[in-house]
Amino acid sequence: MHHVVKLMIDTTGSIRVDPIFHLIIPSAAQPVTHQEGLLPIKHITMPKVVFRYFPAKGMGEGSRLLLAYGGQQFEDVRIAPENWPQYKSKTVFGQMPILEIDGKQYAQSVAISRYLGRKYGVAGDNEEEAFEIDQNVDFLNDIRLKAASIYNEPDATIKANKQADAEKNVYPDLLDKLNSIIVKNKGHIAAGKLTWGDFLFAGIYDFLKVLLQKPDLDKKYPAFKQVVDNVYSIPKVKAFADAAPPSQMGF
Repeated sequence: MHHVVKLMIDTTGSIRVDPIFHLIIPSAAQPVTHQEGLLPIKHITMPKVVFRYFPAKGMGEGSRLLLAYGGQQFEDVRIAPENWPQYKSKTVFGQMPILEIDGKQYAQSVAISRYLGRKYGVAGDNEEEAFEIDQNVDFLNDIRLKAASIYNEPDATIKANKQADAEKNVYPDLLDKLNSIIVKNKGHIAAGKLTWGDFLFAGIYDFLKVLLQKPDLDKKYPAFKQVVDNVYSIPKVKAFADAAPPSQMGF
């Protein structure tokens, strides 16, 4: 029998053995030698990854959680609101989050999450599952945008009236539908299993409660909290969250 280990390269370029990965190849298989084509290991430059967002969860946390899940070393840059104006013009669309890979910027929270989901194997097993994730994430964003339009209303009286109407005529149907989706998928956003949609939901959940003006959302919809718990209970995600600085913006 031949034992095979997985070599990992840390941030300094040093090579070490992954203590988790371990394969045993039957003795009938011939080991590959240098003469048979195995090239000597050379220094490999790892991509430099920088993630930029405000010092909050908001629309950025889902991507941070996905980077942690994927074991990606990244610089977590949190730009204070008072410093945002001077940085805004340097971004792709004048928005954050921004994912920077080797100096090239990529934007849009859902696009970033979808990319990381594909990269780390949580984007569905086929085109139909990927379609379902997109569909349900889009529905989640419909709810968020509706809530944001009311939350950001500058006139206090108009805002109160819009909120009262939404509480009675809009939110119950939307939230019940979202709850049914999650219950059907056994505590997940789509496909009945962990996908990048779960990370996005978990990341924006505190923000969503603020926008909906429903701090006790968990009580009526415990399935929502189940999605959050399913993500944050993943060891690498939990380690990142435990070490991350607290939000400075309340969500």
